[in-house]
Amino acid sequence: MVFKGIVEFKDKVKVVRQELLLSQQEFAKALGVGFTTVNRWENGLREPNYKGQRLFRELCQKHDIKSEY
Repeated sequence: MVFKGIVEFKDKVKVVRQELLLSQQEFAKALGVGFTTVNRWENGLREPNYKGQRLFRELCQKHDIKSEY
């Protein structure tokens, strides 16, 4: 999967989560963050800090998803 035309992180998070067929709770657990964190990312209320960006990037790499983040 490549993010074509998706620019905002909130959209990338949602697309990746749905591609992996995970709920927000399951996705948060896979990343090692709280449900609230994932929920805020998806709703555009927060942007991830450096650690969050790294965790997201590593999860994408693990599942062979090309992420620009």
